[in-house]
Amino acid sequence: MAKKKSVKKKNNTLIYIASAVCAVCVIFMIVALCIPKTATKGEFTPPAFDTSAEVGVPEVSADLGWYTPQAEGLALKVSVCGEVIIKDGKADVYFTNHAENDEWMMLRIIDEEGNILAETGIIKPGEYIKTVEFDTVPSDGQTITHKIMAYEPETYYSAGSLTLETYAQIGG
Repeated sequence: MAKKKSVKKKNNTLIYIASAVCAVCVIFMIVALCIPKTATKGEFTPPAFDTSAEVGVPEVSADLGWYTPQAEGLALKVSVCGEVIIKDGKADVYFTNHAENDEWMMLRIIDEEGNILAETGIIKPGEYIKTVEFDTVPSDGQTITHKIMAYEPETYYSAGSLTLETYAQIGG
C-alpha cells in the first residue's frame, strides 16, 4: 500500500510541475503578444536641406537642355538640365523646385546599377540648385538617371518621385 501512495504522490507532483510549466509558458506567450514591436532596421534620418540652394528661377543656357517634364497626372513642377556635362567632378544641373509646388524636393543622380553618383539636399518651393558634385564620376556617355523625390513638408512622407534618363558627358 505504501508503494501505491508513493507512486500516486509522484504522479501528482509531476502533474503539478507540468501544470506550472504550462501556465508559465502561456503567461510568456501572452506577454510577448502584448509588447509592441519596434523597428529593427534603424530609424529614418531625414535628408538635410541643401545649403547651396538659391531663391528664384535660374536663367539657363539653352545648350544645357533645361526643361520641365510634362506628363499626365504629374502635379509637380520641377526643372532640371538633361545635358549633364561633368567638369572637375561637378555638373551644372539647375535643379529647380518651382514656387507653385507645396512639396520639398531632392535630386539623386544614379547609375544603371542604382548606385548614387551625386545628390542634392532638400530644396523648398521657389528654390534651385545650380551645381551638384559627384562622389563617383561616371564615364563619358554612360547612362545616368535623375531621380527626383518629393516630400511632404515636416513629415517627410513621400509625395511621389520622377525618374529621367540621360547620359553623362565629360567636359574639357
